Amino acid sequence: MLSNEMEFKNLIKLAKNIIVITGAGVSAESGIPTFRGAPKLRWRNYKPESLANMPAFVKSSSLVWEFYHYRREICLKASPNNAHLALSSFELRCLKENKQCTLITQNVDGLHKRAGSKNIIEIHGSLFETKCMKCHSIEDNFTSPICDGLANRGSPEEDSKLSDIPVEQLPHCDKCHGLLRPNVVWFGESLPEQALEDSIKLLNKCDLCLVVGTSAVVEPVASFPHQVIARGVPVVEFNIEKTPITNNSRYFFQGPSGSILPSLLS
Repeated sequence: MLSNEMEFKNLIKLAKNIIVITGAGVSAESGIPTFRGAPKLRWRNYKPESLANMPAFVKSSSLVWEFYHYRREICLKASPNNAHLALSSFELRCLKENKQCTLITQNVDGLHKRAGSKNIIEIHGSLFETKCMKCHSIEDNFTSPICDGLANRGSPEEDSKLSDIPVEQLPHCDKCHGLLRPNVVWFGESLPEQALEDSIKLLNKCDLCLVVGTSAVVEPVASFPHQVIARGVPVVEFNIEKTPITNNSRYFFQGPSGSILPSLLS
């Protein structure tokens, strides 16, 4: 075993309060397209950020829901990969050893939960939650399709930039019949207050931070590892390429997370 691997495993052995920060690179190995990197999310002729915002939803709820219906269906067909499973097993191991392990994920695909992880903060929300625009109720929703109006819609290959699904045929709230939106954090929106507050508390008390498959450029999560480093707490990064936090990390393990995490966390 290489010395870095041995030293890393010793860090785990000594740690009592571990946080794991994951990004899109973890799920890319399950075939989930990403906004950055590969596989790149391509939907018609749009840049994803041009649809993932409230003004776009107000202008054409139909078009935005088609985009999110497409993403939901991809995620429902995908399976957790070895990285998801390794992190789930690691959480269980920590529980048995009276350690705390919390996963803070930027991913909205739900694969960590499906892999068995339980102590999770989905800091950017989830594709499988809806939020009512009227009563603000948040509900889990794994229905496929999410409503009849979206059945057989959302193809990424269509040339049309228009969408003609009547608003009344889009997802609506069972409680107040208000229009539903995906409960994800859109561009221009703040992170959920409770999720951010909980994350900050964890950053302030953790004694080891693992960063897995994130480009480390999307704020405010990109600053999380730096906050930990500023306290003198070791940060260990797992990624296919170097990021803005690599030079300040205690260790950098390069490669697909599904290939390198299982043995390192065993």
